[in-house]
Amino acid sequence: MHRYRTHTCGALRESDIGAEVRLSGWCHRIRDHGGVLFIDLRDHYGLAQVVADPDSPAFKTAEILRSEWVVRIDGKVRRRPAGTENPDLPTGAVEVYIRDIEVLGPAAELPMPVFGEQEYPEEIRLKYRFLDLRREHLHQNIMKRGAIIDSIRRRMKAQGFFEFQTPILTASSPEGARDYLVPSRLHPGKFYALPQAPQQFKQLIMVAGFDRYFQIAPCFRDEDARADRSPGEFYQVDIEMSFVTQDDVFAAVEPVLRGVFEEFADGKSVTQKFPRIPYSEALAKYGTDKPDLRNPIVMQDVSDIFRGSGFKIFARILETNPKAAVWAIPAPGGGSRAFCDRMNSWAQGEGQPGLGYIFYALDGGAAVGRGPVANNLGAEKTEALRGKFGLKEGDAVFFLAGDPASFVKFAGPARNKIGEELGLIAKDRFDFCWIVDFPMYEWNEEEKKIDFSHNPFSMPNMSIDEFQALDPADRDKILAIKAIQYDVVCNGVELSSGAIRNHRPEVMKKAFAIAGYDEATLERRFGGMLHALSLGAPPHGGIAPGIDRIVMLLCGEENLREVVLFPMNQRAEDLMMGAPSEATPKQLRELHIRVVKPS
Repeated sequence: MHRYRTHTCGALRESDIGAEVRLSGWCHRIRDHGGVLFIDLRDHYGLAQVVADPDSPAFKTAEILRSEWVVRIDGKVRRRPAGTENPDLPTGAVEVYIRDIEVLGPAAELPMPVFGEQEYPEEIRLKYRFLDLRREHLHQNIMKRGAIIDSIRRRMKAQGFFEFQTPILTASSPEGARDYLVPSRLHPGKFYALPQAPQQFKQLIMVAGFDRYFQIAPCFRDEDARADRSPGEFYQVDIEMSFVTQDDVFAAVEPVLRGVFEEFADGKSVTQKFPRIPYSEALAKYGTDKPDLRNPIVMQDVSDIFRGSGFKIFARILETNPKAAVWAIPAPGGGSRAFCDRMNSWAQGEGQPGLGYIFYALDGGAAVGRGPVANNLGAEKTEALRGKFGLKEGDAVFFLAGDPASFVKFAGPARNKIGEELGLIAKDRFDFCWIVDFPMYEWNEEEKKIDFSHNPFSMPNMSIDEFQALDPADRDKILAIKAIQYDVVCNGVELSSGAIRNHRPEVMKKAFAIAGYDEATLERRFGGMLHALSLGAPPHGGIAPGIDRIVMLLCGEENLREVVLFPMNQRAEDLMMGAPSEATPKQLRELHIRVVKPS
């Protein structure tokens, strides 16, 4: 017989009745029923009920067992007594009568129990993550994560992609966040950087003549934590392709994402053909470039209804500011003063002046607008609003006024809040979309200059000759340029940004010159990449969907902590391992480093 087990704890079935077996695992739960001890023995594969009564030669040992002790038991499989079966367990028809117990690893008093799924403070969960990971829900999330990554790999290889590994110790690159630096012992005063993304390397792989690359890539960014972003490190499906257009990238990526989500959706529907939404349209309809399309609310510009109207507050805003607009957010089912006032209070709590509203109530057999806005706007315009959105009795509409560039960051959350409060969001779907046609440049009002809007290394969506002929002083024409850049979004979560890369050095130099970077600066910061592109670079593009966010969506979680094995806390600390920690004087001397702490 094997030293520790003949079966795993989740393997026993009715066909094993009568067999002598050996199991090893953790004491998940111990119950004393009138002197008979029932122990749920747990391992990675499942639970088995093992039983000891006073007649068992192992009873005295069984009496000293406590939660999470690791034991080996020998015994005989028997059918559970009638009425005690557990149909929710694969092993629920049988139990093991114990004849011998060996304690393999006693456990001290636990800082948190493993049995049950009670919520515990983050500090406790992260400090004792190895205990937290024994709990069924989190354990299954991590196993699902591994299965999802296997599925992604399989699908990428089926699409003709090859997996390569890129360096971890590299040079600093401008990815929009702070680098993690690693001091060099052999080169005093110099530092490596951990890669924020393999961006330059994957482009160099294309320049090197490899056609379709992917990697489950670790990325490192010294940035603040959020629910959908881990501090320190994260993983992405890094993808790059040569001789491709934007359509080619979409055609390669969509089947992978769709297939993975269908495989792990647990019955939820998945978008079959991802719609493409221009960036400007996404902002105007949804108030964000990562819209949750499960929410049916679509905003509209209703400035024409309020311009010169009796609602003087909005009319004056439109009259005095040529950039101003009034946006309306319809709220089907939100037509009560109590709901409207609650939303108005919520807006004020978010630092806004409030949310204007009209709600529609039945009056004389017709739906009539109610509230201060309706009273000042007048019946005709109030009815025009109702008709524009197809509203009826019991519905409402909310308003935002001012410069859309200022209020758009609130418009998206307001749309989401209204949809969530009214139960409009379809929770049984994974709704994907592409956001396309991002602006290449934006105006920096503070510095009175043109800046890159998003990714500075994207190809402009115009011919090279047209771009080269642009006058950098023609601000309006420059700000109208779109980049061949795209995001893929699911249920309001941005999974990735991507682009067709700027592979022509002369175009890159012109693009940076427009944003105020001279050629010397470009050479100093990106000279290696520029030189590589000048030696025969194919047109190429790619994308890098985030593994952690994909798993978070498929596990139905709202925080990445629930799908990462050993996450840090919000302050980028590993409470379990005690990182970051101070280096010893000997280590600092070897690295030629002196620590200067803040005063």
